[in-house]
Amino acid sequence: MLFGKKKRRIVRLLIVEDEPLLAFDTEHFLIEEGFVVVATTDSVGEAIGHIIAPDTIDLVLVDLGLADGNGADVAHAARAQGVPALLVTGRSLDEVEAIALGCLSKPYPQRDLLRAIAIVEALLDGKAPRRVPASLKLFQPAA
Repeated sequence: MLFGKKKRRIVRLLIVEDEPLLAFDTEHFLIEEGFVVVATTDSVGEAIGHIIAPDTIDLVLVDLGLADGNGADVAHAARAQGVPALLVTGRSLDEVEAIALGCLSKPYPQRDLLRAIAIVEALLDGKAPRRVPASLKLFQPAA
C-alpha cells in the first residue's frame, strides 16, 4: 500500500491516571486513534501488576500524583521491566525527576499526546524527534 499509514511500534498502552474524567477521555481518544488500551487504572499496585504480567505493554502513560501512592513507583517498575514510560502530570516540569523518557505537562491538547507518543516511537527507533510540543519535556536524547 503506497499511501498507507506507517505501522506503529507503540500500540498497546497502559494508562495510570487518578482523575476519572481525564482517564476516561484519554482512553477513548486513544482507542479512536487506533491504540489498544490494555488497562486504565488509578492504582500503583494494579499498574505494576499489569507491567509485570505476561501481556505486552508498549508504553505506560503515568500520572505522578495517584490516590494510593506515587506514579514514580510505576515508572520505576516499568523501567525495570524494559517498558518505556511517559509521565503525564500537572506538576511543574522543573520538579519532575527524570525517571521516564519524558514528561507531558497537563493540561495538554490531545494532539500533543499523539505527538508525544510519536516522539517516544522515534526515540525507541534511535531517531531524533521533530516538532517537540512545548508541553513535552524529554529526559532522554535519541539513542
